[in-house]
Amino acid sequence: MDFDDIVRTRRSVHQYTDEPIDQETLEAIFETASLAPSGYNLQPWEFLVIGEEKAKANLAEVAYGQEHVTDAAVAVVILGTTDLTAHADAVFDDWLAKEYIPDEEVKTALLENVEAMNEMPEDERRIWTTRSSALAAMTLIYAAWDHGVASCPMEGFDPAGLVETFEIPDGYEPVMLVTLGYPAEDASDIENTRKGRRPVDEFVHYESFEPAPKTSLEVPGEDGD
Repeated sequence: MDFDDIVRTRRSVHQYTDEPIDQETLEAIFETASLAPSGYNLQPWEFLVIGEEKAKANLAEVAYGQEHVTDAAVAVVILGTTDLTAHADAVFDDWLAKEYIPDEEVKTALLENVEAMNEMPEDERRIWTTRSSALAAMTLIYAAWDHGVASCPMEGFDPAGLVETFEIPDGYEPVMLVTLGYPAEDASDIENTRKGRRPVDEFVHYESFEPAPKTSLEVPGEDGD
């Protein structure tokens, strides 16, 4: 599929087949997800992949019993580190090696900038890591669909319960869950006409923000996607 097809045909799917996702396919999806942008390229995300039945059942318990957690081949817990310095040294070593920056002095200055950012209050660091980790999650979703693997991003879960159940160390923010699996043949999410979207001229503002009058929702495209 080209990118436009991936975006237009993707759906949030709740019904999956029993077919497992082979490790090679999962690795290819995660490899593409790794290319997501992030602040300073610090890549604060961690993916916890839950595929064993007992573990999926435990995850479903903290996801308010939502059945597609257990029906999917795997569920991916998207976590973001709130320690902005976690990968900074390796990131800036890479910049130096590839001559994005000229010397160690600039690298030191960049590290100092990130260390200063790391002094932000915890709530601000949680927002920061959520922004970048959400970009990785969306890239994961598109990468999966490029391989024919459907997905569903989920914000309906108990973060504290998830952290306790899976013994997530301190300093990680649970951002979202993403279920992955091959869509069932009768998956209504795929077959239904796309849900309406706000028209572009309502949400795009040039040069200044002036709320547009509310209009009816539109369905992009003419082929039911």
